[in-house]
Amino acid sequence: MNFASDNIMGASEPVLRALVEANAGPLPAYGDDPLTQEIEAWLGAIFEREVAVFLCATGTGANALALSALVPPWGLCICHREAHVIDDECGAPEFFMHAAKLAGLPGTGAKLAPEILENWLAGLSSSVKQMPPKALSLSQLTECGTAYSRDEIAALSAIAHRNGMKVHMDGARFANALESLGCTPAQMTWQAGIDVLTFGATKNGCLAAEAIIFFDPKDAKAMPWLRKRGGHTLSKGRLLAAQFKGYLDDDHWRDNARHANAMAARLADGLTAQGLRLAWQRAGNEVFVIMKHAQAEALRGQGCAFHPWTATNLAAEDALGPDEGIYRLVTSFATQEAMVDGFLGLVDKTI
Repeated sequence: MNFASDNIMGASEPVLRALVEANAGPLPAYGDDPLTQEIEAWLGAIFEREVAVFLCATGTGANALALSALVPPWGLCICHREAHVIDDECGAPEFFMHAAKLAGLPGTGAKLAPEILENWLAGLSSSVKQMPPKALSLSQLTECGTAYSRDEIAALSAIAHRNGMKVHMDGARFANALESLGCTPAQMTWQAGIDVLTFGATKNGCLAAEAIIFFDPKDAKAMPWLRKRGGHTLSKGRLLAAQFKGYLDDDHWRDNARHANAMAARLADGLTAQGLRLAWQRAGNEVFVIMKHAQAEALRGQGCAFHPWTATNLAAEDALGPDEGIYRLVTSFATQEAMVDGFLGLVDKTI
């Protein structure tokens, strides 16, 4: 019963079929093939505007490259202090930004509040001694499984734009957030002020595929060189595009996310029905449950896999007891009801 992450699963069948189909015969290299061009146009249709699209294989590479296009070496990128870009990518964004810095701000549930961002920017010196803020990065879903509403994205984007900053969205679980909010891709991104999106697919059914999407192609002028220089321009680029073909066709990407979210809802409902508390409201395919450490160890001893999580983003009223901790459980497109129900049965026996 493995709830460690949604990236522990392989690729879905439609993605694998599309890869096999694209594998046959010669096609131009380095993304100059017709399949890559088809995917670029397809993503423009999904987001309802002209976009500049750059495919790559990893989420870390996609985030780091996107931010390197927005932030000069003397600039700052603002994010939550526990965002993936600052806490889980081994300094890759700062490396690709050529020593530009990430500045992490606090916020409950790993979400930035507009007033925190505005107050922090207002107190920032304009002296040449201080690096100027050039970008804001928002994680959707966040590291605590919460989601920014469209209004929250718009409010934060407006503050960033007033201060001369661009806005990046780390959409590693973009599809899960989209299904949770019940809006369109355009509404959750450029219509709310997002300038650049890292459109994640690896966690939701692809083998290794991400897309960097610029909603104003003028912001992407340097990206062909940045991607190549960063080692993320694949010679067999059609195999990235093929994954997206299987992923996007017949809304497979949204079906996968709906299923993962439904399994997480089943898991969360079952846990709370047994009297356990959730650290944060579930907004996608991640469940953060508060358990006694002894109970978590008992479940692990029976073969269940999941990770402990930080408690620094809890609201004050949700303080943990001395023998309690937060544990993250993640569902995926491949999670089955029997797996969820089996885990809940084990939880019931350990309470």
